[in-house]
Amino acid sequence: MLELKHLSFSVESDGGQKEILRDLNLTVDSGKFVVITGPNGSGKSTLARLIMGIEKPTEGQILFDGSDITQLGVTERAKLGISFAFQQPVRFKGIRVIDLLRLAAGKPLNITEACNYLSEVGLCARDYIEREINSSLSGGELKRVEIATLLARQTKLSVFDEPEAGIDLWSFQNLIRIFENMRKNIKDSSIVIISHQERILNIADEIVLLADGQIKKTGAADEVLPELIGTTAAVGVCDKLK
Repeated sequence: MLELKHLSFSVESDGGQKEILRDLNLTVDSGKFVVITGPNGSGKSTLARLIMGIEKPTEGQILFDGSDITQLGVTERAKLGISFAFQQPVRFKGIRVIDLLRLAAGKPLNITEACNYLSEVGLCARDYIEREINSSLSGGELKRVEIATLLARQTKLSVFDEPEAGIDLWSFQNLIRIFENMRKNIKDSSIVIISHQERILNIADEIVLLADGQIKKTGAADEVLPELIGTTAAVGVCDKLK
């Protein structure tokens, strides 16, 4: 379980402090698929980085499974079972897909085990297992390989920062199918996605609306989503990907 208590974050700006997030309180229970949405500039990606430890809060606490992780770095949080997927996945020249999956799993996966993870994200294993994580892979392929590494890690909490960014419509449709499958098999883990894409919001257990650095509304998708349709907090696929 993830808990944010009175979380605030500020940065230096023009000789003063600019407040990005202010007094956030949020609980993400185990087994939940949560989507955090809001207009551009509301602090969504900053919140994702705070959860992973890429940034440190100005005030407040972050608890994970009851333990205070506020001052822990990225590596320590990863060891506790938190994974993070960037808007633009990192390319690793010279590292094959099979190597990356083995690193993620933390053990010497055999070819069959590695191929199973690729199959779960809709990639033909024999075409990708020996490929390098470089510019030969499209944005959509990189996204799916990255998700496969998160599956291989089997972490308690997976955080995705705008996973639809930079991919085409075909790749986006595949991404939705992957997330739908992950939601069905979530069990004791949790997923937090930063997105204002309507189709991703539609499969959430819970939607968190962030605006002006504060949480404005939290609730089940069928309660919150109708209020967001037509706003910048919930856009259609054609609007987002065109």
